Amino acid sequence: MSETPRAYQYLDRETSWLRFGARVLQEAADPSVPLFERLFFCGIFSSNLDEYFRVRVASLRTLLRMGKGAKAKLGIDPNRLLHEIHRIVLDQQERYGGILGRLFQELEAAGVRRVDDLSVDPAHHGFLRRTFEERVAPHIVPIALEGGERPFLKNNAIYLVVELWEAGGRELRTWTPRYVLIEVPARAVGRFVTLPPREGVHEVMFLDDLIRFNLDTVFRDHEVGRSYAVKLTRDAELYLDDEFEGDLVEAIRNSLKKRETGVPSRFLYDMRMPYVLIHRLQHGLGLAEEDLVLGARYHNLSDYMGFPRFERDDLSYPPWPPLPHPVLDRAPSVMAAVRERDQVVHTPYHTFEHFVRLLEEAAADPAVEELWLTVYRVAKDSAVLNALIRAAESGKRVTVFMEVQARFDEESNLYWADRLEAAGVRTLYSMKGLKVHAKIALVVQRSPEGPVRYAYVGTGNFNEKTSRVYTDHGIFTCDERITRDVEQVFHFLAGDIDEPRVEHLLVAPFGLRKGFGRLIDHEAERAAAGRPSGMTLKMNSLEDTKIIARLYDASMAGVPIDVIVRGICRLVPGVRGQSETIRARSILDRYLEHGRIYRFHHDGEKRLYIASADWMTRNLSRRVEVAIPVYDAEIRAQLERMLEIQLADNTKARLLDGAGQNEYVQGPPGAPRVRAQEAFREYLAGLVPAASVTG
Repeated sequence: MSETPRAYQYLDRETSWLRFGARVLQEAADPSVPLFERLFFCGIFSSNLDEYFRVRVASLRTLLRMGKGAKAKLGIDPNRLLHEIHRIVLDQQERYGGILGRLFQELEAAGVRRVDDLSVDPAHHGFLRRTFEERVAPHIVPIALEGGERPFLKNNAIYLVVELWEAGGRELRTWTPRYVLIEVPARAVGRFVTLPPREGVHEVMFLDDLIRFNLDTVFRDHEVGRSYAVKLTRDAELYLDDEFEGDLVEAIRNSLKKRETGVPSRFLYDMRMPYVLIHRLQHGLGLAEEDLVLGARYHNLSDYMGFPRFERDDLSYPPWPPLPHPVLDRAPSVMAAVRERDQVVHTPYHTFEHFVRLLEEAAADPAVEELWLTVYRVAKDSAVLNALIRAAESGKRVTVFMEVQARFDEESNLYWADRLEAAGVRTLYSMKGLKVHAKIALVVQRSPEGPVRYAYVGTGNFNEKTSRVYTDHGIFTCDERITRDVEQVFHFLAGDIDEPRVEHLLVAPFGLRKGFGRLIDHEAERAAAGRPSGMTLKMNSLEDTKIIARLYDASMAGVPIDVIVRGICRLVPGVRGQSETIRARSILDRYLEHGRIYRFHHDGEKRLYIASADWMTRNLSRRVEVAIPVYDAEIRAQLERMLEIQLADNTKARLLDGAGQNEYVQGPPGAPRVRAQEAFREYLAGLVPAASVTG
């Protein structure tokens, strides 16, 4: 890398994140995607935008309260950036509304109809009255918007602002209306109400509209006027810096309580709401002008991810059941198969159950003495942690490092930590100034020749639920070069050593940045000398400007670089005198691309790593992350094949550029259609005897 940094171009992180939202909207609008899946992508868009406001926008709002000097040092003008964010979001929401409108027209033509309180057929009125009385009415608690006491709105809960008139007052206009708030109890009841089917048509109603339909029974002594939906999003960050010296777990528990009462970051309101009422709510809730965001009749549209599907398989993706693994499915023992040679699983193409099997075998094996695991996010009823509990109860030494700072999973992780400790598992917690994001496990087995160590290093969480929709890669190995290094990482996490002494793994925050930097520089040196070079880099986010500058330097030296990035990408490809040899793309399809693979030409030797880390500053400098070199030739061939397939995608790949157009990659005229996820699945199926392939 050049000693004097050049004035390179970088995209803004926040608006780059929003470009991923635009790609999600492309899937929601794509007529080749089945209707229910398009609706699911609408839910993903809404969910991501909620998180964006809770975390990123809330952080920018915090910057607004800083002094000019502090903001100047950060190099950010939060006012300008917030204005640009709101402009982009407003444009995306307009597109989103149009996509939803067309989508429900197509669903109705297919026999699935969304109805509201005004369009529901009279034949269903009795059903709606009974359903409300039995399931919803016990949860309805009106909150008056009068008097000096400020009402409290829960984070991300939907409320109806209901207009009430004294009997006869609405027509005579002799009284002004009263307003009350009603929380829509979606978390307790569910967001959608399915009506009895008739004539082959399935009808669905939002819970909001079921409540609207029954407001006259809630307020029997009043005339009910209009009602409007509102939602308040609060700052979701946990501020722990001042509490780190104390009990971290207790600090997390206390901060979780504060999250629900965090500073407002967005107040969504129905666009039909009169200004006088908006003004009244703004002051009644203590909101700033910049908190107010124009919305529509319905909020929390992330709930579309749970929209009823009525067993209409024709409106969903055809099923892709997990493929048989060429070795592990037929192996009577995962541990025995791994002793023979390294194994890899590609989820969700393969089942994550192979890793669960490893833990269950270890728990039942009298010769196994120790099990170690890092936890960032796990499933609600985690088979992984239940296997470790059984291992501890059978007398084995089990150690789990529990990251209790995993955003939005803190409460779940604390719950599991309590269960693990109760079962006798040694449970270690978050470290000062670092999050532990590495995905590693270690099993130590006694043998006559000495201890046998089994390691697993992966790109995704130990989570059975997300493993069914996130594409990830995990390597099982008994290779002592790897297992010794993994053991070192665990001893560091346990506080036994100050720094892991590793020879083969790249471990952040110690040597991962430097290791990848050396690999990049090696390619640049070879290119400058006129020798073959190249890199293929696949990750979720590319944000760290120091490592991007290194890529720019390598490009200036002539290194051909392919980047596959799902989300944030601050790198600007194809810029003359900066990044002419860099191509960047993003793939979005039925699975969420989550695996991190880094390939370097390295004089034809092909250095290949899989990692838990993206190239973000937080991953490289403020987290414990692990990248593993892929030594097994067969595993390396599979991962390289995946990269080549993804680089050939001309169906679901989008070009990333400075303009943020997200244009689809176009193959040459007459080129065969390549859809990467479909093609990789077919490739993996070919690794298994045809008779054993299903689906």
